[in-house]
Amino acid sequence: MGHPAHFHLFKNTIAALQARGHLVQVLIKKKDILEDLLRSAGLEHININPEGRGDSKLAIILGLLKREWEFYKVIRKFKPDIMAGTSAEIAHLGFLLGIPSLVFNEDDASVVPYFAKVAYPFAKHVVAPDCTDVGKWNSKKIGYPGYHELAYLHPNNFIPNPLHAQPYKDRGRYFVLRFAKLTAHHDEGRTGISNSIASRLIEILKPYGEILITSEREINSELEPYRVAIDPLHIHSLLYYADLYIGDSQTMAAEAAVLGTPSIRFNDFAGEITYLEELEHLFGLTTGIPTKDVERLFEITGKYAKDVTLKQQFEVKRSKMLESRIDCAGFFTKLISDFPC
Repeated sequence: MGHPAHFHLFKNTIAALQARGHLVQVLIKKKDILEDLLRSAGLEHININPEGRGDSKLAIILGLLKREWEFYKVIRKFKPDIMAGTSAEIAHLGFLLGIPSLVFNEDDASVVPYFAKVAYPFAKHVVAPDCTDVGKWNSKKIGYPGYHELAYLHPNNFIPNPLHAQPYKDRGRYFVLRFAKLTAHHDEGRTGISNSIASRLIEILKPYGEILITSEREINSELEPYRVAIDPLHIHSLLYYADLYIGDSQTMAAEAAVLGTPSIRFNDFAGEITYLEELEHLFGLTTGIPTKDVERLFEITGKYAKDVTLKQQFEVKRSKMLESRIDCAGFFTKLISDFPC
């Protein structure tokens, strides 16, 4: 695992594999609150990159080589039959050591070109949603009708807890704003919601409900009073009961969408990522707006904030989406458990 979202992606599959009697070794690298989530869930793991790494290309390459050496030492001891995850390391070491590797991703290869070039040539299979284009490695793809977020937010796996959204829920409508760092290698040259745009969004939303900010990056003093302190394990209940999500994070936009919470994503990836485009144009569960169109962001925000029936409309859309999409955790469990080794 290399990101907090990967904890959620695999947590139910790990539990299911262990329940079937399989031994599972979890490896991670330092990233934001990833290790905190694992500890809170009581999930044993090995951090093969506890000091983290820089964001330059050289730092990325050196970090990869260091993790592969640490990973190799674990493999020698644990002797896995199969390796599954979201990192290039499993593809490289699996290829060199003859161990099947399943690389999971939901972004198109064109969106994460560096990762695709480094990982996909060596992976046994790339596991991705049916709609995701993994480029010239499509022959390796194992597709499925779903999204990563349905591995942990499908109704089979997630029941929202209203206690986790209190006291906000009891005070009426509330809106969640999310600001990502956008510092990953594939984020280079991309921008999202600036402090000034965030201030304007607050002006628009304030007459209609409470504003809650969750942010990976530093925010200015004007925005700080709106920042919400919440247990990361409770964030999805907070998102489920929200009346609107606005952010520059791809993952949380998709999470809001599959939960049936009206979702607006504002960044330079809008229009490019197939699974989010599918959630938008096939199911109407999210709206992507590029940064050059900031006035449209303000216009749609105002329109959504005024509509007190919007949440109910999106719950209907969510139900239609779930009719044609699967519980991905169940699919992942069967794939890994039954994979021929």
